[in-house]
Amino acid sequence: MLNYVWLGLLLLGIGVALSTDIVEQSNNKYMNGKELKVTATFNEPFDAKTAKSYDVKLSIDKNEFNSFYKVKEKSDIEQTIKVTVDPEKKKNIIFLQTDGKTPEVLKNMAKITGKEDDITGIIKISSFSDSATAKAKIVWEEITFARMKEVTSSALNYAATAVNIAMGLIGIMALWLGIMKIAEEAGLIRIIARVMSPVTKLLFPEVPPEHPAMGAMIMNMSANMLGLGNAATPFGLKAMEELDKLNTNKGTATNAMCTFLAINTSGLMLIPAQAIAVRAASGSSDPAIIIGTTMFGAFFAFVFGVTSAKIMEKFSGEKGELKEWFRSNGKIFAGFFAIVAAIIVLSVTGALAKIGSVFSFISLDAFKSVIQVVSVLAIPAIIFSFVTYGFFKKVKIYETFIEGAKEGFNVAIRIIPYLVAMLVAIGVFRAGGAMDFLTMVLQPVTSLIGMPAEALPMALMRPLSGSGSLGVMAEIMKVHGPDSFIGILVSTLFGSSETTFYVIAVYFGSVNIRKTRHALPAGLFADLGGTLAAIFIVRLLFGSL
Repeated sequence: MLNYVWLGLLLLGIGVALSTDIVEQSNNKYMNGKELKVTATFNEPFDAKTAKSYDVKLSIDKNEFNSFYKVKEKSDIEQTIKVTVDPEKKKNIIFLQTDGKTPEVLKNMAKITGKEDDITGIIKISSFSDSATAKAKIVWEEITFARMKEVTSSALNYAATAVNIAMGLIGIMALWLGIMKIAEEAGLIRIIARVMSPVTKLLFPEVPPEHPAMGAMIMNMSANMLGLGNAATPFGLKAMEELDKLNTNKGTATNAMCTFLAINTSGLMLIPAQAIAVRAASGSSDPAIIIGTTMFGAFFAFVFGVTSAKIMEKFSGEKGELKEWFRSNGKIFAGFFAIVAAIIVLSVTGALAKIGSVFSFISLDAFKSVIQVVSVLAIPAIIFSFVTYGFFKKVKIYETFIEGAKEGFNVAIRIIPYLVAMLVAIGVFRAGGAMDFLTMVLQPVTSLIGMPAEALPMALMRPLSGSGSLGVMAEIMKVHGPDSFIGILVSTLFGSSETTFYVIAVYFGSVNIRKTRHALPAGLFADLGGTLAAIFIVRLLFGSL
């Protein structure tokens, strides 16, 4: 599956980029070789026969600029440039350093040239109205293959990012795998697994109840629910390592691995800390208003992910196994869909709001405060309790910690190739413009389920990139406001799902899984469930905003 996904991301990204470049080149989007009329005011009298540099104030009429570049600037453009006279070549070379006043089209041109914030060109003096002010024409440096250059830059940057992520994991991995080793030697992991066995048996029936994998998976899910991403990842990687010990077909994902990945990609958490922080930074009057909506969305993402994983694993089983599984779990499915149908009916009739008022005595602020306190104290509490328990169980806590910590370094190094492969493909897909193309194609479909076109990029970006989706969310809230319907929706979408492709690359890469079976479809179903639930609950509660 990942072979086709990886190839698809690369081909779409490069294909769209190349097509866009050909169209832009034929339309001369950046006006290569064309002369832009400007007014240049020199800081001292100009001498075309002497090699010298001048500081020049450049003024461009907005109507002239808009007509030239087919844009809509609202005011005249004023920029400070440096003009260098070259008498031998009879050229006046200009250098523009972009700033906050620079039009977006010139900023893009500067970025494409590879120097990020500066652009060069030639200025031709027509006539002077006085000793310092002249009518002139500018020809900027030629811009070609803009998208392909961006694709190249993005591929290289994402490759470096992948290595930085893996390096950043080394310390965290060493810490948590060392702590886990103490808990394992002391028998604490077996105790935790035994307490949670009613739930874990249902989710992972093929894993022995007191196997170390169970404790690691429980710790991973608990850390995710509290928003402790730094702790969740090492626990998850440890869980995958232990699950692989039960794997009789090395290199191929087991049913338990696929289900565990589906749970992780559902992003089930109580406090969406990152989304709340971005909302607060964007000036929201109530940043934490999305706690309830994200819990709702994340719950349905969890249900969709686990359900799809359990159904799809039966397709690879023995003949008749799928039918038998549906027969034995029919009551569970019937109850689940009955609850979903009831929620929809109650919301349509307005009864849901009345039912909600019964629970108005519950303070959202108090709930948020309790969860935040738990989140802050959780990591110190885990470290203290695990180490103390190990000490009283006569475990050599320091030596055991070192032994476990050594595993962290090896795991972090091992995932680098998988991270590079996936992140480079995602970078090419984004930079090439394939995301914009996909948004355009899907917009008519998503409009039917009530998703605004402005929120679609967020839903598409979230499974691909955490930092990318964070940037998209911040940009959308900047335009529409954090407390608008769209602002609340994208915040909820962010908290209702996870970066599916990143999770699969890291977790499966840690144990050299090449055949991922149904893990990716299950993860994407989890994303779909979270998205649909987020749209439903936000429209229900904030549709009038």
